[in-house]
Amino acid sequence: MQARRHTKVTPDWHRWIGEALAGGNAPAELLATMKEHQFDERVARDAIADAVFGGAAPPWADDAGAHEFTSRLAPGHVIHAPDREIRVLVRVARPVIAVLDNVLDAAECDGLMAMARSRLARSAVVSPDSGSNAVMDIRTSEGAYFHRAENELIQRIDARTAAIMQLSEEHGEGLQVMRYGVGGEYMPHFDYFAPDQKGSAPHIATGGQRVSTLIMYLDDVQAGGETIFPRIDFSYVPRKGQGLYFEYAAADGSLDPLSLHGGAPVIKGEKWIVTKWMREREFAG
Repeated sequence: MQARRHTKVTPDWHRWIGEALAGGNAPAELLATMKEHQFDERVARDAIADAVFGGAAPPWADDAGAHEFTSRLAPGHVIHAPDREIRVLVRVARPVIAVLDNVLDAAECDGLMAMARSRLARSAVVSPDSGSNAVMDIRTSEGAYFHRAENELIQRIDARTAAIMQLSEEHGEGLQVMRYGVGGEYMPHFDYFAPDQKGSAPHIATGGQRVSTLIMYLDDVQAGGETIFPRIDFSYVPRKGQGLYFEYAAADGSLDPLSLHGGAPVIKGEKWIVTKWMREREFAG
């Protein structure tokens, strides 16, 4: 008979998570221990993510819904990009999320993967202390960075994403292609730079805060690899050529903690994505 999984994290376990993180243990190690103790994996992930990223209501975010998170995304069922029509399949009001179809065609997906293969290196995240890129166990992927307008394909996608995201190309960071193999994941995190972290200052000083993200999926995933938003119980299954758009910065500068998101572990096959981040000001991408 299979043991029953724990679906509630007690105060003692919350205390243990905090102490283990403070002691230098990686989130992946904590997750493995909690699974050994029969915790439901999703429950364990959410508890660890809250500890890593500051709990449910950081002082620089609005968790009560007082601020107006109005989408920049064009209204209607179709978004008109310079070279194609993008179909809107799903919209979520808060956090602002949209599932988009026909963002990339098959040849573009294959071309991006082919260009990235020779550049792939272990993906890094922004260190909350120094602001430099650091390899951490919360993100187990390989990535390749492309400067804006680096070649004809990149330039075409830069122009298309700018039209979708309703900000000029100069606000965009360079495209990042990422590959996740079996077991590869990105634990729940925020894409914006937390204002109370010292490492955010140099990034905010050059281009301002990140305001929106567009994840484009370069291949179907055989099993796993969903993009998850644990605080609203939303999950997207990767599909080649589609995009997942979301925002997290309101007009008054407040940030939306409901935008906490992650990449679930790949169970079978590979997961390939390309990501575009937009800043509030022009950025040297």
